[in-house]
Amino acid sequence: MVEQIGVIGAGQMGNGIAHVFALAGFQVKLMDVNEAALDNARTTIGKNLARQSSKGKISEADATAALGRIDTATTMKVFADSDLVIEAASENEGIKRRILTELCPLLKPSCLLASNTSSISITRLGAATDRPEKFIGMHFMNPVPVMKLVELIRGIATAEETYSAVRTLTLTLEKIPVSAEDFPAFIVNRILLPMINEAVYTLYEGVGSVDAIDTAMRLGANHPMGPLELADFIGLDVCLSVMQVLHEGLADTKYRPCPLLVKYVEAGWLGRKTNKGFYDYSGPKPVPTR
Repeated sequence: MVEQIGVIGAGQMGNGIAHVFALAGFQVKLMDVNEAALDNARTTIGKNLARQSSKGKISEADATAALGRIDTATTMKVFADSDLVIEAASENEGIKRRILTELCPLLKPSCLLASNTSSISITRLGAATDRPEKFIGMHFMNPVPVMKLVELIRGIATAEETYSAVRTLTLTLEKIPVSAEDFPAFIVNRILLPMINEAVYTLYEGVGSVDAIDTAMRLGANHPMGPLELADFIGLDVCLSVMQVLHEGLADTKYRPCPLLVKYVEAGWLGRKTNKGFYDYSGPKPVPTR
């Protein structure tokens, strides 16, 4: 029976995951080594719950109760009683493996483990744990409180009981689980990120401006957001990381990250989170940077 949830990483994904579990009635421990990140996460969750309440999607009492179910901590020792711990740290395999190695000795034997990775091999991450049969990929979409999909990815060692328990849990959150095989970037990012990368190539080669490309895809393909605007929303460092995983994992030149994407990341222009990417967000209205 899964009742106590642990979440590692208080960034955009981690605070969203904590939000949806708390709202569904679970006790949540949200952990990050950075105290400021935890404070920001609590503020963000509070604002997002208030927004849901103001739109009539949840009651004010539900919002208050959900926030009260989230405890924050700067050490992984708080996960001793957890039934499921979800790792939602940076999209970097070395960091994730290190976290999982440190985490496992602190958990009870029955505790399930999941990673919110958007591209990295679940089999490889599971091998860094003491319980690969209890390890699974649980890839939430951003923003977590709004997006319905969760990709569930089995590693080669993941037990059927683990998959079934996490699938049931996903339905409890009123999310839709989709099963994906353990290939680089799984389903959504295998399709989405090469499209974004191609949009960056289209900009790089001068086929169209930032504004022209995004307008064309919004109006011509009926996308709610242009691919370059979406890249800024995801984070250009995350986009590059996923493209590198695809390129290395599938050894196909069609997944080569666009040099312009690499240049933006090297410049520290990572999109919305740094106030500059394909758009500059420092003014009242986003302005294309090219």
